[in-house]
Amino acid sequence: MYHGCRALAALAPPSRLTASRALATTGAGVAAAPTAGAPQVFDRAAKRLQRDRASRHPSARAADYLKDEIAARLVDRILDVKNRYPVIVDVGSGAGHVVKHLDADITSKVVMCDMSRDLLYRDADLDGERDVEIERRVLDEETQLGGAFAPDSLDMVVSNLSMHWVNDLPGVLIQAHRCLKPDGVFIGAMLGGDSVFELRTSLQLAELEREGGVSPRVSPMAVSADMGGLLSRAGFTLTTVDVDEVVVDYPSAYELVDDLRAMGESNAVAQRRPALKRDTLAAAAAIYQAMHGNPDGNSVPATFQVIYLIGWKPSPTQPKPLARGSAQVNLKDIL
Repeated sequence: MYHGCRALAALAPPSRLTASRALATTGAGVAAAPTAGAPQVFDRAAKRLQRDRASRHPSARAADYLKDEIAARLVDRILDVKNRYPVIVDVGSGAGHVVKHLDADITSKVVMCDMSRDLLYRDADLDGERDVEIERRVLDEETQLGGAFAPDSLDMVVSNLSMHWVNDLPGVLIQAHRCLKPDGVFIGAMLGGDSVFELRTSLQLAELEREGGVSPRVSPMAVSADMGGLLSRAGFTLTTVDVDEVVVDYPSAYELVDDLRAMGESNAVAQRRPALKRDTLAAAAAIYQAMHGNPDGNSVPATFQVIYLIGWKPSPTQPKPLARGSAQVNLKDIL
């Protein structure tokens, strides 16, 4: 069994883990312009400070279990590509969750990029244990990715559990597309959908009871059905979107909240309230246990929905669909 910081099981048994790969779309491969005046849903400066603090959290490395596991699944998708990429750029890399799973058969070098210098260099002392060369760059992927790398210069861009804090998601995808070489690939993983819905509903009910109103305590999330269109809008082709759902068991809501803080995943909504009152959190923990607690009565589940994105920069060498009506076999004859 895989154990996290204080999670009882960071990976659900097969009966509690669902994955679907039915969401697949093909884009036209024509990039749109970056989004002008994107709504500022998230406070990026606050998120940088949260990541800085997370790097110094006493349980920082022990709380890597979720991001490490999703990084491993992201690398599985890199292996599905069946090419070797000399340089991989990891945007929003954090302390380096993807690089832990890479070896010389996949790439020679990883460029890790994150807006938090403290988090980016947290595990620099472990570079000697990695199988590939590591370069670090401090940059904000939302505003600086396109200027940090020359157009048509990168083989692969990856992002592991970082893009759900970006205000201008189409703009980030457009910047990644611009930096990639023709036939280069973007592979990303982000939290979305109803992630930690148990915590969201418990906090809402607790605030209604104790404070007489509801405030945004959990980040709004992207929906998987929209992601194929966003990739196509950014200019990617041969796009694929699939979804995993990971359930993690915790002793109580308190451990979940503390682990989210250690991961750098605390609330960064721009219109958030400054602090969560102690009695509101206590009420939320009780509601969480009552509404969502496991049958054993000693743990609570937290659901993380992970959206995986794959998109290719157009190239003349890529396979093209045949002209409409050119098929030689009628499906009716086969079915």
